[in-house]
Amino acid sequence: MNGTAGIRGFTWRDWVGLVARLVLGIVLVVAGGLKLGNLGESAVAVRGYQILPFAWTAPVGYALPIVEVIVGALLIVGLGTRWAAAAGALLMVAFVIGIASAWARGISIDCGCFGGGGQVTWERAVAQYPVDIARDIGLFLCGLWLVVRPATPWSMDRWLFRPLTLADFGGDDEAAGVPDRDQRTPAR
Repeated sequence: MNGTAGIRGFTWRDWVGLVARLVLGIVLVVAGGLKLGNLGESAVAVRGYQILPFAWTAPVGYALPIVEVIVGALLIVGLGTRWAAAAGALLMVAFVIGIASAWARGISIDCGCFGGGGQVTWERAVAQYPVDIARDIGLFLCGLWLVVRPATPWSMDRWLFRPLTLADFGGDDEAAGVPDRDQRTPAR
């Protein structure tokens, strides 16, 4: 299928978008949710990067898990997909910059992405940094895909902002020559 409608009128690109939306959304909800129970630990993890002024580390550390959960939940349900994906992609860019910066400056920390954080041995940090960066680049690409193609199957956006038909207003779609809802190509 080269872009033509497939299962229930969706193209392969729509299904890739669904996978990207769910992967990025679930990772953000899990990462943020694991940190919500201990926001102080999240602030310590932010502080470990030694990028922000000390006074900003607590507010960022407290807010970051909440933002991750909100953005992830929006992606999972597919509401405001383009904007949530842009926010998720920007978070991934910030995380890649933070990890790469720590690595380049010889700081050996656990990224704190899924809770925890803090000092680790240099050997462990050097082994983990490439994995963390590769993961975040992959998640960034999921967000980028959704910024370009936010329409995905099973999304609130598709349900809330679907094209209206005469049937929605009590009219007869068939008499007006409008195809059945299952035969229409989804809005993009």
